[in-house]
Amino acid sequence: MTVAVLALQGAFAEHEKVLKRLSVNCIELRQAKDLETPYDGIILPGGESTVQGKLLKELGMFDTIKEQIENGMPVLATCAGLILLASEVEGQEGCHFGTIPMCVRRNAYGRQLGSFHTVAELKGVGEVPMTFIRAPYVAETGDGVEVLATVDGKIVGVQYKNQMAFAFHPELDNDTRIHEKFAAMVRDK
Repeated sequence: MTVAVLALQGAFAEHEKVLKRLSVNCIELRQAKDLETPYDGIILPGGESTVQGKLLKELGMFDTIKEQIENGMPVLATCAGLILLASEVEGQEGCHFGTIPMCVRRNAYGRQLGSFHTVAELKGVGEVPMTFIRAPYVAETGDGVEVLATVDGKIVGVQYKNQMAFAFHPELDNDTRIHEKFAAMVRDK
């Protein structure tokens, strides 16, 4: 099993470290030719969603990755990755991949100073640490979207078919259960 980590910008190295701790083989997606290497799942890391979306298109990677997701490739998305998957982003015209029917609010918790850490229940996993950095949240979900986690009444984790998306950064905490759940999803696909 091999998991590809989008490595254009953002917190991709932290995801790779977690995968290595779990003995999961990983590769980096930095350019279109990297998409030719076989992989079984993909991680869309935190960072800046606008920059990531722009680079995906400029580097000729966008259409292939979107097609892979739509065809059932398992995805773990965190923070900016959640925004990339949303079918609607408040205050923004258009979307990126748009593969999860949900509306997200970018930078919903404010600027860097609004970053925080908490522990909350994650459906099917238990209480997990959650680190939020200039985080979005899910303002509204569409049909078929399962809410996995909420914090202060705001949706911060969802699953839709083969896609798990979180507003926080599980790769920044020592708890590996979210990555383990994703690895199991990839194995079982």
